Amino acid sequence: MDKPKVKIYTDGACANNPGKGGYGIVLLYQKQNGEVIQKNLSRGFEITTNNRMELLAVIDALNALKNPCDIELYSDSKYVVDAINQKWLDGWMLKNWKLNTKNPVKNIDLWKKLVVAMKPHEIKFIWVKGHASNEFNNLCDKLAVQARSQEKLEIDFGFGI
Repeated sequence: MDKPKVKIYTDGACANNPGKGGYGIVLLYQKQNGEVIQKNLSRGFEITTNNRMELLAVIDALNALKNPCDIELYSDSKYVVDAINQKWLDGWMLKNWKLNTKNPVKNIDLWKKLVVAMKPHEIKFIWVKGHASNEFNNLCDKLAVQARSQEKLEIDFGFGI
């Protein structure tokens, strides 16, 4: 049986990088009758970085899916998309999470979570220009900014590791 097809849009936002951050996610699932189900998700954090929010958005989007899916994942983060499409992530894992400079990869905690979250799915990562004409990327940005602007924010326990 074919895996369900899902489109995911993600975006992270951070004020004063590092600073208050948030992410936005739009999940789009097309049912067999053609109806599209849309689910929006967001979270805000007290102190974090933009790259951490971009990564966490992808992780939480994948973890929100109940079954293995065939996914088109759209992000305006070159950091995330290039790490997958240019096979940087594969290289980091082979080198025990070290860069060519022998320095540790930043955000290792989230990259490891992403590896686990990707496992059950077939995912095509697609870069989109941020703050442009993509309706769902713009919605993700709006959700991310709203999330970081909330009064009560979560703590990014991995920040600073």
